[in-house]
Amino acid sequence: MTKIAIILGSTRPGRNGAAVADWILDIAKQRSDAEFELVDLADHPLPLLDEALPPSLGQYQNDHTKAWASRIAEFDGYVFVTPEYNHSTTGALKNAIDYLYAEWNNKAAGFVGYGADGGVRAVEHLRLIASELQIVTVRAQVALSLLADFENYSVFKPGPHHRATAEAMLDQLVSWSKAMQPLRANT
Repeated sequence: MTKIAIILGSTRPGRNGAAVADWILDIAKQRSDAEFELVDLADHPLPLLDEALPPSLGQYQNDHTKAWASRIAEFDGYVFVTPEYNHSTTGALKNAIDYLYAEWNNKAAGFVGYGADGGVRAVEHLRLIASELQIVTVRAQVALSLLADFENYSVFKPGPHHRATAEAMLDQLVSWSKAMQPLRANT
């Protein structure tokens, strides 16, 4: 069975991302074409990248890196849930991504962004990063507005139209995750 991680990319106290990640996980769990699991970066406290060798060599020295690598390697695809901070993604998510290389290769990713403008700039930055890591990204993405989809900027109340977009993103993600399996088998 295809396994997809929903990666919660914010570690900030009082973060809105937990409700967003739970929402996308609830939608995903109604599907039968893949298994979905939440991976919360707060449960994987990684210091700023502290490996002496580049991740592309795969020669991890630290136990926290080895544990993170093992966790990420078990999935066929990812949904990155990211807020937008200063027109980009979070430092915590970028750091967690930067720790690894081969564990990301030949997999697929979809995106759920949130912020004043729907997190679209954070997602665009993640698409560039994903490309360098040989992750294919799907076209459909969920863009949630802090103004329209959160009451008082903190209580998540997504508009009903977002569900269809989330379903489209998950459809594409599952298809691409399955399509990439033969490439992973050859590495």
